[in-house]
Amino acid sequence: MSATTNEEINARIKGRNVCTEFLRTVAAHGDLVALRSMNEDGSWNLWTYERYAHEVAAVAKGLKDLGVGRGDRVVMMMRNIPEFHVIDMAVLFCGATPVSIYNSSSPEQIAYLAGHCGAKVAVVENQVFLDRFLKVSSELPALECTIIVSDPAGLAGPDVVQWSTLTSGGRIDLVTEAGTAQPDDLATIIYTSGTTGNPKGVMLTHSNVCWTVESLQESLNIPETLGKKVVSYLPMAHIAERMTSHYTGAFLGYDIATCPEPGQIAAYAREVKPNVFFGVPRVWEKIYAGIQAALGADPEKKQKVDEAVQAAIPITEAMVAGTATQEQLDTYAFLDSVAFATIRGLVGLDELDIAITGAAPIPNEMIRWFRAIGVPLTEVYGMSENSGPMCLSAWKPKVGFVGPACPGVEVKIAEDGEVCCRGGNVFVGYLNEPEKTAEALDADGWLHSGDIGEMDAEGFVKIVDRKKELIITAGGKNISPANLEAALKTIPLIAQAAAIGDNRPFVSALVVLDSELAPQWAEQHGITGKSLAELAEDPVIVAEIEKGLVEAMSTFNNAERVKKVKVLGDEWLPDSELLTPTSKLKRRGVNAHFAAEIEALYN
Repeated sequence: MSATTNEEINARIKGRNVCTEFLRTVAAHGDLVALRSMNEDGSWNLWTYERYAHEVAAVAKGLKDLGVGRGDRVVMMMRNIPEFHVIDMAVLFCGATPVSIYNSSSPEQIAYLAGHCGAKVAVVENQVFLDRFLKVSSELPALECTIIVSDPAGLAGPDVVQWSTLTSGGRIDLVTEAGTAQPDDLATIIYTSGTTGNPKGVMLTHSNVCWTVESLQESLNIPETLGKKVVSYLPMAHIAERMTSHYTGAFLGYDIATCPEPGQIAAYAREVKPNVFFGVPRVWEKIYAGIQAALGADPEKKQKVDEAVQAAIPITEAMVAGTATQEQLDTYAFLDSVAFATIRGLVGLDELDIAITGAAPIPNEMIRWFRAIGVPLTEVYGMSENSGPMCLSAWKPKVGFVGPACPGVEVKIAEDGEVCCRGGNVFVGYLNEPEKTAEALDADGWLHSGDIGEMDAEGFVKIVDRKKELIITAGGKNISPANLEAALKTIPLIAQAAAIGDNRPFVSALVVLDSELAPQWAEQHGITGKSLAELAEDPVIVAEIEKGLVEAMSTFNNAERVKKVKVLGDEWLPDSELLTPTSKLKRRGVNAHFAAEIEALYN
């Protein structure tokens, strides 16, 4: 356990809530940029913390006038725009609880989620989202009205409040209202992705949020947080984005660039040059693929960069360990000046203080590669139920491990290998589901993660797999699909993978071609004019992947190894039947969608 205790953090945050911490930032640094959004011409629209608070006061007054008060729930469907932050904070100043849901939610899912949390008011960004709510309004008797942010001309609909109307009734006194919410009140409800049934509502309190930000600040150990630039692009319905940008930004004075289209993250990174950057593994894999594709246009240059990376890997590991010699430091400085600094600059990662990956497994080789080129990439491990972070090692990471416990968090490995934790970041339960709460939280306050892990002598945790996702072959062998998938993605042509083998005689896999690297490789080998789907069937491509399979599986024993693969061309997209919004595999969806392809692997 970290030297900092749970009790020490509890003492620091006593009596605080999200509203008081926001006002502390506004009072001290009101002139700093808080939120920025890009205009159509590429210029930036900037809101200072003072403007942020000004907008919160107006929206909170409008919500109060609509009857929103202590204990009420406000459901939100919005992209990453400045108004999201304003609305979420304003709801808290009313003593109510904001609940963000995924923008891909169907009307049926909206009916379940808004009904389950008993939402009194909904806030949607645009007409598209509004139409989905209106379609199921008759199923939501508790929902009194829906607010639309974009103010479209001629909007028609029952019980719809325009943004201009909401904000035209004056402002509340934020200082007076900051204590409306108590530390034990709910700051948000995060709904799980629902891959194994209906989504569960994870209840997080103001105390949970304040405690977690305090712990994170100590973990990240960034000496000066004020004005640090962050790009907000992941769904706010997910704890990772809420904690990385929304809460931490409001508490620590970040400059948050709101990116409404996740596909534009690369362009935003080049413009913003973030200091703190969180990306799920697929984001890092895409950045890597883009760099490799750009280098591939000049094979000689690519070879030199590859050689430089290989030379840099042991040096960066020695630097982390504190054992690097002056000769190694000089060598790295040279490599950085002639190659790595340029690469970081081209992708907008040249001003990073910390880069973090999490929410799904990432190949160890990917972390080593980024660290070699000077991107300080480290893993974080956690879940919605512990407010996001459980384990993190920002400054002395061990590749392959998700880090030791965050400050104040206790982590243990149970007798059956399950990773458990407790601390002020642990949720208070699932909304309206006491039985499921009892399954996750034991009588001693330990949260059972559902993940199988190991812990070394220094307290660093390695995640083996999801407890319920282990493959059990027909021969009775227990196998980790995540480890196999990470190994498969080290094959250069492969971007995504899903291991198959439950109740099967051997392990196989579905693998998806990298949409940037595969066409380039094909062209270099005389294969032109083919689509990704056609490349997936090309015998030369398949042979190259099968050749890479031998090396990728070399560290596994024979019973564990992937014996056959089916190559696919179309990328699996987040927030689909195949992937969650943070690109975790929906294994049931993959098995159902590709049932014919899977059967063919065993015939």
